[in-house]
Amino acid sequence: MVRNRFALYVLLFLLITINYGDRVALSIGARPIAEEFGISPVGMGYLLSCFLWSYVICLIPWGMAVDRIGIRTVSGIGITLWSIATILTGFAPSLPWLFGARLAMGAGEASAFPAAGRAVREWVPASEYGLANMLVISGGYAGPAIGAVLFGWFAHSLGWRGAFEVLGAVGLVWLLAALIWFRRPSGAAPETERPAARPNADSSAGPALRTLAGSVSMWGLFLTQGACVYSHYLFLTWLPSYLQTTRHLTILKTGLLSAVPFAATVICSLAVAKLSDYLLRNHDRQTGRRRWMVAVMLLISAVVLLTPFVANIWLILLLVTVSLTGTSAATGLNSALLTDLLPSASNAGTATGVLVVGGNIFGMLAPIVTGYVIAMTGSYDIAWLISGALLLAGMVITVTMTRRPIGPAPVRTIPLSA
Repeated sequence: MVRNRFALYVLLFLLITINYGDRVALSIGARPIAEEFGISPVGMGYLLSCFLWSYVICLIPWGMAVDRIGIRTVSGIGITLWSIATILTGFAPSLPWLFGARLAMGAGEASAFPAAGRAVREWVPASEYGLANMLVISGGYAGPAIGAVLFGWFAHSLGWRGAFEVLGAVGLVWLLAALIWFRRPSGAAPETERPAARPNADSSAGPALRTLAGSVSMWGLFLTQGACVYSHYLFLTWLPSYLQTTRHLTILKTGLLSAVPFAATVICSLAVAKLSDYLLRNHDRQTGRRRWMVAVMLLISAVVLLTPFVANIWLILLLVTVSLTGTSAATGLNSALLTDLLPSASNAGTATGVLVVGGNIFGMLAPIVTGYVIAMTGSYDIAWLISGALLLAGMVITVTMTRRPIGPAPVRTIPLSA
């Protein structure tokens, strides 16, 4: 059972890693693409953000699909769509084609987190919720690290178009592996008991969404996720351009240095998740105790406020690494807190979709707001300050709003073996 669960964790981690590796590719290639198509900083902000438009629209529908047709089907369809869209980006003859390919990529990538969230809630023991959720979230940081290096390397030798084609093909390799190993581990039992079926129970998407929308805790999770993801996308989309513009680095060096904070973040965040599960081992998770660790991680991530006052590139990378680690840990623990507060797995895909919508509504604004800030001020300083202020606001929100379970507990239970 442990071995089967290990395979599940690896595939979930790789699913999100590939997802984010494909996202960061445009950021690393932004400068040569902007020069080829004559794109301004504001225009690049919209191009970097546009995949999130379709991403946010498709999140809840994908979440509903996961709850209805299953984890494996949704993840397979989704990764096929976004991988093909990534490959097609390399064939772009015009700016509209680039926008279209990114929109298609966003629509496909929206499937990943709802599928992963349902897999964790349904296939993972409660004692490993923090670790499992952090493995999923860590893929969002490993992806930029690996994707930045690979794209920089392939772009250096094949050009930016060839780099998109190679990265897109990686997702199709994951699909082949998933057909063999991506399934519910034998003997998996995330709950000691499951809710019994009720004759008049309404499990349709409408009541599920009404329950989520009526929960103060769900809104707290939603807004906290937004604060985390805004900061994440600021680094994901503009850090490479920042290094190229202000430090005059080549695309290859930019890829290598951009990977450093993202790679370090993965290791540190997993350690925080393991600590979180250990500290909660003797406590009722539905009381929302995990929110305190979320708050601490948000406070740590607010060191991004110091970035405008630092000139040394290695010190900047250190601040970015600490901030990314805090943001990553807070995002993963916030997802684990959602899992803690859900009484049942029956709407876990939809709930995860709602949570990720919250994050990415803010996330889609980060590249655009930053583009305008750069255009108006000629500097990145205010962009870092906006990010830090949102992280501190998220700290207050998570402490005050995520105290109670989301929705009613199951009315009666029957053993898993029934």
